[in-house]
Amino acid sequence: MSARMIDKLATMVMWLAAIVILGILVAFLVYILYKGVPVLSWDFIFGKPSEIKAGGGVGPQLFNSFYILFLSLLFSIPVAVGAGVYLAEYARDNRLTNMIRLSTESLATVPSIVLGLFGMIIFVNILGMGFSIIGGALTLMLLNLPVLVRVTEDSVRTVPAAYREASLALGATQWQTIWRVVLPNALPGIITGITLTAGRALGETAILIFTAGTTVARHMPNFDVTAAGETLAVHLWYVMAVGLVPDRVDIANGIGALLVITILILNLLVTIPSKMLQRKLGASKH
Repeated sequence: MSARMIDKLATMVMWLAAIVILGILVAFLVYILYKGVPVLSWDFIFGKPSEIKAGGGVGPQLFNSFYILFLSLLFSIPVAVGAGVYLAEYARDNRLTNMIRLSTESLATVPSIVLGLFGMIIFVNILGMGFSIIGGALTLMLLNLPVLVRVTEDSVRTVPAAYREASLALGATQWQTIWRVVLPNALPGIITGITLTAGRALGETAILIFTAGTTVARHMPNFDVTAAGETLAVHLWYVMAVGLVPDRVDIANGIGALLVITILILNLLVTIPSKMLQRKLGASKH
């Protein structure tokens, strides 16, 4: 077989794989939206849940999902970006940095239910936080850190060395170079990592069952971080596992569609400005 035939065959296989993956994604989205969109309404999205009667909403759960996500990112982004910058710019290739990278990669492979058990033992029991929003956010931070650290390090390393050399040659310190040259150019990649992390965190269930609980406050919005904070994903599990409401299947379908739509909107709101920033940076380079 000639090299040209092998190249065409390989190209066809790659295209076929891409089409299969795209088809699976489209089928999944169409099915979820077909089942769930008819359930969505103003009362369902912003109304209060019901334990027994049909027609309850998911307003508190929707608020808790974004509140816990915001707190977890607030805790994890400074630590992850700092660790990524340290590994990429300051750390030397020695035993300590190898241990940090190994620990980060090992943490990324830990099942979320194990992180949930860890959070329950540390935050719920030992520290006495109980089932709370702050306990869920701190445990969710452990899920966010590995991805954000790796993405930050890779994004910082992709910035051309010529940029650093030019900045240092103009008299800037290493920190000024990192803050004003390296991080702005690495920002699109970091934002992409934050977007992926946020999408995964919004759909997380196991961690929050053990730390944030399966109940919500009686009033909304409730900014008390010590209150229990059931999220959309946890409520989806709850109504299908132990829920008593007669329309629990409709509620589950509605939550599934709402989660998909929410994550898509979140990705668009973050991705579009990131693409614009990339184009702006690309234009400034030329």
